[in-house]
Amino acid sequence: MRWIDIPPVWLAAALVLAWLQSRYLSAGLTFGGGWADLVGGLLVGGGVLLMVLALSEFRRWRTTVHPHGRPVALIQSGIFSRSRNPIYLGDAMVLTGLVLAWDAVLSLPLVPVFVWLIERRFILPEEDRLRRTFRADFARYERKVRRWL
Repeated sequence: MRWIDIPPVWLAAALVLAWLQSRYLSAGLTFGGGWADLVGGLLVGGGVLLMVLALSEFRRWRTTVHPHGRPVALIQSGIFSRSRNPIYLGDAMVLTGLVLAWDAVLSLPLVPVFVWLIERRFILPEEDRLRRTFRADFARYERKVRRWL
């Protein structure tokens, strides 16, 4: 079951819920206008870009991207100099963007729920592992770079 407990599975579940809600339970609510499509598209594109930049850093440093894995390097370069969790930020942006693009008004609360879940389920344990593995280096990094933005 551990292979299923990864952030992309949680993101996919949230996306399926949002899509189903937009398709079958719209309740006549709408964000209105084309602005939602534009902002949604920008958010999805920005989120994917963040993920690609982060994954390229993982590859460059040859460390694990798996949230339950053991890190061999503390990545502080590239996008990680701006956010400690660019992939999770990208996930939240993709979810928000698709909620807007799909006009899934009732699914908007999924975004903070998803962020809370990801933080509790993955970010806090990951940071604890990094703290134990890299000690002073992680403490300096944590003071210098914010968790999300």
